[in-house]
Amino acid sequence: MKAIFDERQRVHDPKHFMANGRLSPNPEQPQRIEELRRGASAAGCEFAAPTDHGLGPIAELHSPEYLTFLETIHARWIRTEGASDEVIPNIHPDRRTASYPKSASGQAGFHQADTSCPITAGTWQSAYWSAQSALSAADTVLDGAPATYALCRPPGHHAFGDLAGGFCFLNNSAIAAQALLRAGRRPAIVDVDVHHGNGTQGIFYQRRDVLTVSIHADPARFYPFFWGHAEERGEGEGLGYNLNLPLPRGTNDVEFLAALEIALARVRSFGADVLVVALGLDAHENDPFHGFKVTTPGFGRIAAAIAALALPVVIVQEGGYLSSDLGDNLTSFLNGYQAASA
Repeated sequence: MKAIFDERQRVHDPKHFMANGRLSPNPEQPQRIEELRRGASAAGCEFAAPTDHGLGPIAELHSPEYLTFLETIHARWIRTEGASDEVIPNIHPDRRTASYPKSASGQAGFHQADTSCPITAGTWQSAYWSAQSALSAADTVLDGAPATYALCRPPGHHAFGDLAGGFCFLNNSAIAAQALLRAGRRPAIVDVDVHHGNGTQGIFYQRRDVLTVSIHADPARFYPFFWGHAEERGEGEGLGYNLNLPLPRGTNDVEFLAALEIALARVRSFGADVLVVALGLDAHENDPFHGFKVTTPGFGRIAAAIAALALPVVIVQEGGYLSSDLGDNLTSFLNGYQAASA
């Protein structure tokens, strides 16, 4: 299987994030790259660097105002007297339809949904090349590859069109799906991260040309809390084109696979001719977020079920945080997919 990654994705190096009122070590570390590369290489992946597609494909989904913010905010932030080294907002608007603030602090609150998406000096560069990796993976599938893995870091599925959140800045899975759509394909996105893909849902919520499906821990008591409930089905033209499958904390392999069958049945009903898999490995039983109890072999079974659709697939890396199992979980998924599609 082909794999795409750019070395510039390493320079985003956040030290902290804020949760429950405390600054804690950030689990979205560059070291994740080493574990994921090890896992992909063990499954026979051959890595290539992405092509630079420019800002155009990114700006189809992310506003120019937001992209300007991401590119410039850190330099502006650190000029503020007493500012921290990382951009972490301390105020959020009660609505996002009023005036647009001029201050760095105000814009941070406007464009960052929470305190778990700190922006460092290298964030923009890494996020940009993460998105380019997803776009290049889509290119290889359009050129005839049956499946391609995009090692996207930082991840993307919590990023809305003008809002970062949950370690995410640019929505790589959505950007890949939009590129496939632009090329005349009919894409569906299936998100198997333990957290709901709220940014992906938000981007396509009023659209009918991309199906969005997410399997995740019930947000009633789990991040992102305000999105991901089963009754969220889309709006306007998009009504019926979004499917959420929230599951209880502690969900195991068998229970996850049962939900996945529902998800894949919806993909068939949509008539998709290409699939984007938002691959979170944080559903694993040993992941630091402790949402689900999917086993390492379970990821292989998840991949085999997806391969049974017999669709070309862009596999976009989302979550999965530092643990001794991270690389093995990716190997299991990629091997499971390749064995089932052989």
